[in-house]
Amino acid sequence: LDQVVVRTVEQTLNALLDAEADRLCGAKRYEHKPDRADTRAGHYERQLHTKAGEVTLKMPKLRRLPFETAIIERYKRREVSVEEALVEMYLAGVSVRRVEDITEALWGTRVSPSTVSELNQKIGVQIEAWRHRPIEGEHAYVYLDGIWLKRSWGGEVKNVSILVAIGVNQDGYREVLGVAEGTKEDKASWQGFLRYLKDRGLKGRSEEHTSELQSRETISY
Repeated sequence: LDQVVVRTVEQTLNALLDAEADRLCGAKRYEHKPDRADTRAGHYERQLHTKAGEVTLKMPKLRRLPFETAIIERYKRREVSVEEALVEMYLAGVSVRRVEDITEALWGTRVSPSTVSELNQKIGVQIEAWRHRPIEGEHAYVYLDGIWLKRSWGGEVKNVSILVAIGVNQDGYREVLGVAEGTKEDKASWQGFLRYLKDRGLKGRSEEHTSELQSRETISY
């Protein structure tokens, strides 16, 4: 059954690629038309990892026009959902060796340690961009709390304090303003965390606006 599903996905994607090539050429394969825009020049194969398994795509080549399909993003090698699953496994503490075994069981191919490392670096860049984004608008309230989590590093598991700031925005809704690792929940850690929030643009509301929020009881969660 798994092979049937993979084969069906593969056939469907290749049929869509052929249709895309026909549209660009302005004619079907081997069809002679005076207004034909281009002709086929064979194809090349590409592997794509999907939730169903690894499939082989036959990417059409045209003689004059570049073939850039909207069906599959250029240079994309695996579905976003597959990448997200790999990242989630890694962040959940699953070892790289175990990730390799799981991917082979689910998708028929082993994901190399370098691939897991590349995905981890990519998600790390996105997390850092989110952590250092500018804080926009005003916030009537800011809630601070520390969460203790276990972190595995170099084969050793340690407790780590994560400092979290949640603010109430101008519309009365909560939003996470910042997250940072703290050595411990001491004065120096909290001072550094608050400076980090202020440097990113955190500012409060006027007393009049705050009182209005309280009287109308509009704070929603």
